[in-house]
Amino acid sequence: MKKRIFMLLILILLVACSNDRVTPNERFDSFVNDWNEQKYEKLYDMFTSEAKSTFSAEESVLRNEKLYNNLNVTDLKVTFSPIKDDDLDAAMDKGVAKIPFRVEMNTIGGPIQFNYKATLKLEGEGENRNWFVDWDPGFIFPDLKNGGEIKYTTTEPKRGEILDRNQMPLALNDDIYEVSVIPDKLGESADQAKKDIAKLLGVSVESIDGKLNQSWVQPEWAVPIAKITKDNEKVKNQLLQISGVQINTVNGRVYPGGESTAHLTGYLRTVRAEDFEEFDESKYAADDMIGARGLERLYEEQLKGEPGATIYIEKENNEKVVLAEKEVENGKNLTLTLDINLQEELYDSYGEDAGTAAAIDPKTGETLALVSSPSFDPNKVMYGTTEGYMEALDKDEQLPLINRIVSTFAPGSAFKPITAAIGLENGVIKPNEGFEINGLQWGKESWGDYKVTRVSTSNGPVDLKDALVRSDNIYFAMQALEMGKDKFTKGLHNFGIGEDFPLTYPVTASTISKSGEIDNEVMLADSSYGQGQIQMTAIHLATAYTTFLNDGNMLKPTFFTDEETGKFWKKGLITKEQVSTIQDALRAVVTDGTAKDANNDKVKISGKTGTAELKQTQEEKGAENQWFVAYPTDSKDILIAMMVENSHESKTESPVKKVSNLLINMKR
Repeated sequence: MKKRIFMLLILILLVACSNDRVTPNERFDSFVNDWNEQKYEKLYDMFTSEAKSTFSAEESVLRNEKLYNNLNVTDLKVTFSPIKDDDLDAAMDKGVAKIPFRVEMNTIGGPIQFNYKATLKLEGEGENRNWFVDWDPGFIFPDLKNGGEIKYTTTEPKRGEILDRNQMPLALNDDIYEVSVIPDKLGESADQAKKDIAKLLGVSVESIDGKLNQSWVQPEWAVPIAKITKDNEKVKNQLLQISGVQINTVNGRVYPGGESTAHLTGYLRTVRAEDFEEFDESKYAADDMIGARGLERLYEEQLKGEPGATIYIEKENNEKVVLAEKEVENGKNLTLTLDINLQEELYDSYGEDAGTAAAIDPKTGETLALVSSPSFDPNKVMYGTTEGYMEALDKDEQLPLINRIVSTFAPGSAFKPITAAIGLENGVIKPNEGFEINGLQWGKESWGDYKVTRVSTSNGPVDLKDALVRSDNIYFAMQALEMGKDKFTKGLHNFGIGEDFPLTYPVTASTISKSGEIDNEVMLADSSYGQGQIQMTAIHLATAYTTFLNDGNMLKPTFFTDEETGKFWKKGLITKEQVSTIQDALRAVVTDGTAKDANNDKVKISGKTGTAELKQTQEEKGAENQWFVAYPTDSKDILIAMMVENSHESKTESPVKKVSNLLINMKR
């Protein structure tokens, strides 16, 4: 019995003393782990009684957490050097241990690192006896130990601008007007005043009330309601007649090209939660602007820049101790190869018509214009005074919000020179060999009722030049069948159809078909004259034509001025002799063929027309998209591919007249 009692006393004694054997190294390791994981609530429980009596949780742990959040602390790393065995026994006996540690972190002001020393004390009785950390503000930053306040300043970067090849702005930072309302000064007719303001700004009264009722608003404070561009001077003056309205000049984003460049530049909007799936949330405040579409979105990170910041401790004597400092990095400008004058002329030529166009320098590969019509005004989207502007655009049957620059379309007969090049290269097409073609329709018995149709009959055999001049579908269908799908498909791949297009401004890849293959003879025949399921962007079609102006080599297009020009995307597609054959035919298309409307006495033009009929069956009468791809015959210094949608409903001119007029104006 005595033996059992003795063993029980020994066990109780061991339990009571077990925490005495927890080393300061082990205890501080737990402290550091919680610190690294930012489990601040656990840290305070490990403070010494003296530290707890001196500093509340709010003054220590919660302050630490708030500071870390304000300073955007990331990559926090706390490490320490454990007490060596030789010194550990002495520390255990004294009940006091000193452990050096190091803190490293990244902040809005850049990296911060420091060394400090922690004092741990053995406290408590029985099961509660343990090592506790004698915390002081130096654990946050050493210079805080003897007092001071952490402060920081930030400098917002200037957003990079988007410029054309001649440094003309397409998106720039400029003065705009910020319209504010002072609630106290609206007067007795406040409701009517808000209605008048809403009407002039194109917003709802509810949206104004929502801003005036924000929690921070004081009756005598000016509350920002909207922003308008400087060209809205009339609206500005009318607003200033309303009691309680205040207008200040602030900096904003402005798009001088308006509708003509909207699909390229895009615009800005207030950052949203879903943006952080793509961009770093730590780099944005709640009311920051971010690219919403176009180049503003695609190159958001380059355009935005990096804010500058200084983190410092301000002492009681106003002494400043700088902890970290990062210079502001303004956003980078984007300089495009585009020419804003050409861009605007090409866009304006559409009038009320829908479509897309691309212009390229056939000697260098520089993209000179990319147009999508109809369009929208990014200035009105951001600062508009038209109520429901975006809703009206969304309901517009011509789909002005669709970016046709990046979209693919059936190229129609504008594709025939590519088929000609493929056939010449593989030896199936012989330029002077004529085909006997009778009537306006042709087909094989195995096709059933399906027929290939041409627009006019021929007098005698049809050769390559005649087929291009009169745009003979039957000739090209016959030649494609003679080639077979393998040779024809190989030729399409040689022209980059079916692979990513190498333009820095991303566009949809042109395709042979939905499956990527030519499945049957009918599809092969239709594909030869740009129907079937062939789909191309305007810029790819324009680029393909550079083959005929560069001795059979297709240029690699460029979009930014810092890209190397004059490089080839595809080499050796046809020979110089074959190039000459196609050039002669393209000139004859204008002088004697389907593009006679482009023939004039002011500038010689070469090119190829195309009509793509949009229908599901041969019996249908579908809408037609008309193409014209052309260049000045002599100078060969610009190549334009233009498409007009639903050309039967065109309210202005055909693409042939639009392009020829533009080329004539350029030569004046």
